Amino acid sequence: MQVVFLGTGAGLPSKSRNVTSVILDLLQENQSMWMFDCGEATQHQILHTNIKPRKVTKIFITHLHGDHIYGLPGFLSSRSFQGGSDPVTIYGPEGLEQFVRTCLTISQTHLSYSIKFVEISDGIIYEDDKFKVIAQSLDHGITSFGYRIVEKDLPGALLVEELKKQNIPPGPIYQQIKNNPTVTLPSGEVIDTSRFIGKSKQGKVVVIFGDTRFKETHYLLAENADLLIHEATFSGSQEELANEYYHSTTIQAAAIAKNAKAKKLILTHISARFQEQDYENLVKEAKSIFPNTEIAKDYTRFTV
Repeated sequence: MQVVFLGTGAGLPSKSRNVTSVILDLLQENQSMWMFDCGEATQHQILHTNIKPRKVTKIFITHLHGDHIYGLPGFLSSRSFQGGSDPVTIYGPEGLEQFVRTCLTISQTHLSYSIKFVEISDGIIYEDDKFKVIAQSLDHGITSFGYRIVEKDLPGALLVEELKKQNIPPGPIYQQIKNNPTVTLPSGEVIDTSRFIGKSKQGKVVVIFGDTRFKETHYLLAENADLLIHEATFSGSQEELANEYYHSTTIQAAAIAKNAKAKKLILTHISARFQEQDYENLVKEAKSIFPNTEIAKDYTRFTV
């Protein structure tokens, strides 16, 4: 599982940062990619990566401010032109479907695949046999959500040596043992396969916050996260400004990570007022509260 930042700026693009978009690369897990937010020119950003738009099958929008959605019609259109045929499901607040369908209708864009829209509220918004996604309302000028992506525990490894001790030779039977609670051997003996499966491996948790003002209770969404991605539009000395504009500071993001007992924090959604020479200080502020902090840059890739 990897996270790729396509855009890490706040509000408007700058020379060093495009506006917000994040890819959760799940090609190893389920042969797909999930996108979180799609600011303007996201499709341009993708051109500088090895990301294939047709692999993006789910899009999660945190809120409907332009720097998080203006790239969506263009991306969906390009995905169609580039051979995308698998359906796409788009999750987000009320009004998202109207925005997308209006853009596609007025521009007479005809897609080669279907789109399903899911209007979200707090709670579990998606679940399959491998993943669960939970949404939580945040505190922004308009409806805004954070997403908690939970990978379900992975099955343990097959205990090959134990199987050999029981005179069960390698072959197709091993796959049956790994995938079924009981298996009938060629001899007719029925075995409980749990005896031959190692301890399950805990799945990863990634939490992505949309734009938000700081609230102490927000740490609950990020509890024990392997990776927390949190906006840090303002520096630690600009708390009043952050509160006025419904955003967070570097120190507030770090406080959420600390209270949540997260393993790693990545700061993103950086204001265009900050230049590259400022980034070290922004990270230093957060590290004073939560040491394992990094600042995202466009095209940065992190392994979870």
